[in-house]
Amino acid sequence: MDFFSIIWIIFIIITLIPILKQKSIKKERIKLIKKIEDKLDSRLIVLIHRQEAISFLGIPVRRFINIEDSEEILRAIRLTPGDKPIKLVIHTPGGLVLAAEQIAYAIKKHPSEVTVIVPHYAMSGGTLLALAADNIMMDENAVLGPVDPQIGKYPAPSLQKVVDRKDIDEIDDETLILSDVADKALTQIKDLVQNLLIDKMETNKAKRIATILTEGRWTHDYPITVDKLNQMGVSVETELATEIYELMELYPQSGNRRPSVQYINSK
Repeated sequence: MDFFSIIWIIFIIITLIPILKQKSIKKERIKLIKKIEDKLDSRLIVLIHRQEAISFLGIPVRRFINIEDSEEILRAIRLTPGDKPIKLVIHTPGGLVLAAEQIAYAIKKHPSEVTVIVPHYAMSGGTLLALAADNIMMDENAVLGPVDPQIGKYPAPSLQKVVDRKDIDEIDDETLILSDVADKALTQIKDLVQNLLIDKMETNKAKRIATILTEGRWTHDYPITVDKLNQMGVSVETELATEIYELMELYPQSGNRRPSVQYINSK
């Protein structure tokens, strides 16, 4: 066997190993999902996005809630019998409002109980999905986030404040247009949050929570803890099944990067 044949064989092996590893992980995921479904007597749907940048041809790629996600989750919910509870595991930085809204209303309309499970974080659009559910279960250190809309690169509440605090003659046309869009977006998202909560609590309480989450009280990436959610009047349970954490481990970040955290499990 000549040198180039050996190089070619090595290249094929190096190419196949990640593919085979990914197939193995996928089989493990399906096996564990089935185990959790049997244990909880529910349909389990998983929405997991890794926020860390992955280099592809030198271009950073990020995952977030998009239309493809909403299509898949709506299909999964549609295929779930009406008398079957749903458990939805979410790990996401957020995403498109349209996609998140579609999923949220599908969750709300499912006849049986829907529980959103947050092992680590569900920000922005992920928070909308949690609010739509009948129950929210979070790790005691997990967080949700504000749902104030972002207009381009600016938070909608901040655009409103620019117009409120400055004389109109001092504001350029583009900022005025953005502020007008911000007004509409804030009204829409506030109404959405209220509609998601209105069947679970008093109207005034739903309005108050919707205002807190949309008014720009915090930055868009502010972590809303379990304690803060309970103080706001959003009920959260913190007992997660061990299998949920095992499932998260089967959605690893790209193996091309050196891990930042390492430890030895002595159990």
